[in-house]
Amino acid sequence: MIDSSTTCAEHASQSGDTMTIEMRHSFCRICHAACPIEVDVDTATNRVIEVRGVRDDPLFEGYTCIKGRQLPDQIHHPDRLRTAYRRTTDGRLEEVSSATALDEIAAKLATIIDEHGPNAIASYTGTGGYQNSAALASAIAFHKGIESTSIYTSVTIDQPAKSMVPATIGWWEAGFNNFRDADVSMAIGYNPMVSSYASTGGLQGTNPYVEMRRAKARGLKLIVIDPRQTELASFADVHLQIRPGEDPALLAGMLNVILAEGLHDQEFCDRWVDGVGELMDAVAPFTLEYVADRCQVDGADVAAAARLFAAGTKGTAGTGTGPNMAPNSMLTEHLSVALNVVCGRVNREGDELEAGLMLHPETPKRAQAIPPLNIRKGPHHRFRDLRGYRGEMLTTLLPEEILAPGEGQVRALFVNGGNPAVAFPDQKLTMQALKEIELLVVIDHRMTASAEEADYVIAPRLSLERDDVPHIMDRWFTQPYTNYTDAVVEPEGDVLNEWEVFWGLARRMGTAMPMAGGDLAAVDEPTDSITLDHVYAQARFPIAEIRENRRQVHPDMTFVVQAPDPQCTAKFDVGSEAMMAKLRDVRHQLTSAELVDGYVDGEYPFRLVSRRLKSVLNSLGTELPGLARKGTTNPAFMHPDDLQELGVEAGDLIEISSTVGSITGVCAAAPDVKRGVISMAHSWGDGSMEDDKVRDIGVPTSRLTSTTACYDELTGMAVLSAIPVNVKSSTLEPA
Repeated sequence: MIDSSTTCAEHASQSGDTMTIEMRHSFCRICHAACPIEVDVDTATNRVIEVRGVRDDPLFEGYTCIKGRQLPDQIHHPDRLRTAYRRTTDGRLEEVSSATALDEIAAKLATIIDEHGPNAIASYTGTGGYQNSAALASAIAFHKGIESTSIYTSVTIDQPAKSMVPATIGWWEAGFNNFRDADVSMAIGYNPMVSSYASTGGLQGTNPYVEMRRAKARGLKLIVIDPRQTELASFADVHLQIRPGEDPALLAGMLNVILAEGLHDQEFCDRWVDGVGELMDAVAPFTLEYVADRCQVDGADVAAAARLFAAGTKGTAGTGTGPNMAPNSMLTEHLSVALNVVCGRVNREGDELEAGLMLHPETPKRAQAIPPLNIRKGPHHRFRDLRGYRGEMLTTLLPEEILAPGEGQVRALFVNGGNPAVAFPDQKLTMQALKEIELLVVIDHRMTASAEEADYVIAPRLSLERDDVPHIMDRWFTQPYTNYTDAVVEPEGDVLNEWEVFWGLARRMGTAMPMAGGDLAAVDEPTDSITLDHVYAQARFPIAEIRENRRQVHPDMTFVVQAPDPQCTAKFDVGSEAMMAKLRDVRHQLTSAELVDGYVDGEYPFRLVSRRLKSVLNSLGTELPGLARKGTTNPAFMHPDDLQELGVEAGDLIEISSTVGSITGVCAAAPDVKRGVISMAHSWGDGSMEDDKVRDIGVPTSRLTSTTACYDELTGMAVLSAIPVNVKSSTLEPA
């Protein structure tokens, strides 16, 4: 159904013809933020003319970002894929109808399952797939129908610790403190001013500059830990410009100050926390002098940050993709959560929670702990004694699962809204897997480096062509908020919503698609609306009512924290032996780089860190004219003094080498970057392994990484940030 709520004035087109413009409401799905938008549509041509924010929205107040305002160019781009493609016997990709593609794919899947079992069929949902509220749910339902556990997502590439640490340390049923009434906040390696991301109790990307100014006006004290003077750090009371990869040492030093000086919440710890003594013993060797030297920060600033955080009555510490992608990511996340726990930064009885979790099932929110879980119960991988967790397998192992023959080998892969060729670690291994897999199906609106390797490419509907709910932000909104969008324009071409792909395959194969609202495959003619009814059938705010309550806040749906169960004996475990052993290992290292195979002290003096750019979302954006004007490469940002010492100037090409590979970068002077650091966005470039087009398409930093040279024993995550590298002037002459 098309939502045509408001008619605007007629405007003249460049050709002189008049256009009938209707303003239609929707929300952006370039990233997770779900910013409400007004969309001007020429009803005569079904073209999107302009996108802007909704000024009277109660949460966003008109905020949008530069990426979202390019939606007209995205949907009408001349190179957008508007039909399916299949690989011919001579290696070309030829146009084919979506129905024919699904017929052939279904037949191939049935054969693979018959010969090798259902786990030979895998799917990967990337960041783009997460912007569709039915996409991952449909993939999961399809897997359930064929009884395959081979489900992979981008979560286990860059932030698996976010899922695993709550299971190893425990959790609080009512969650940690809100940001909206916090008096202190510690941001460890994230920047919500550029990337819509909400860490534990942190600022998220809903109108972030305005919200931060309001928070500072009410007295918020902000601590930022980041090797860059980021946009967020410009608001900080204390900015610790840390050496990349040394977050565990810094956090241990802060915990040492807090525990040694008795600044923690002793009463809360006595009732709800185990392992405080073990944690205190483990952090004791992390003196201010040691931490200052190892982390390259001022010891007095470390002490000031620790005391400032402990002095707050409400507020949390939280991590982002920077430290989550660096060495010892599980330990970093553990220590960040431990800071919140020992300081008692949990929602207490009578507190009101921010998010209403309107799309989630109704669950209790009591002021009590949830005990640690056994995370070693998931399905086995065939490598390094690793297991899947929370219904997902570990994406860093997917190329090996494709390439290694034998029982359990993945032989077919669906890639939904992702680009493994440049996003997965260990690019060489990933490209080999994409080339050798028996059946590769890519669902994408662009001919990405991954799509170029596919046997079939399915063209999807884009965001303004489908119904959606803001399912990611539902847990991050600062109030109980609902929104819904119908499609605001008709689809361009022979394109399918992601759920249509999996539903079409299930119908052809005679398998089920079990969802909360029943078996979608049993529905003869589902629509977006019917599919969302099935996905969110157990929502605490009924999906039918959400459709009638767009851009609305519901104070009556606010969670009020209830009293704990008197019989509850669960406790956090901040001093688990596994994590304390890791912390002792860190204390015996000179640097986190020692974890990397092949590292020799002095040969790799720089640390390459990941970053976000305002004008792109991973590999999405540079194809759009309005964003391409902001730059067509992912520069290697370095401190001007480092450039001078290397004898290179901004704009020169440099060769960046790790223990496993090298890339060519375009260097850029950046005084906000710490000396000895290279700051680069990831997921750029192509799959060619050649960098002769680096100025035009950038370069994938994943070529510098390995899934076996340095990885976490629990999550399997490869080191993707704080990578030890050396740098020299490049002799490459671009084509």
